[in-house]
Amino acid sequence: MYVCICHAVPDTEVRSCIARGARTVEEVGDACGAGTGCGSCHDHIDVLLAAAQAPSLIAELPSTA
Repeated sequence: MYVCICHAVPDTEVRSCIARGARTVEEVGDACGAGTGCGSCHDHIDVLLAAAQAPSLIAELPSTA
């Protein structure tokens, strides 16, 4: 599925940029161009960024046991 229509960037490419270290919409844009056109995909990129960070945030939660 395309995340950025302006630059025809699929979600797989955005995920790859995130896996290679992109941590913000701007960094994703620098890496693959997504989000550098009209900006309507910024929310979707933010969701992908948050999803990628979720496992590390869960690992940091204190144990309740």
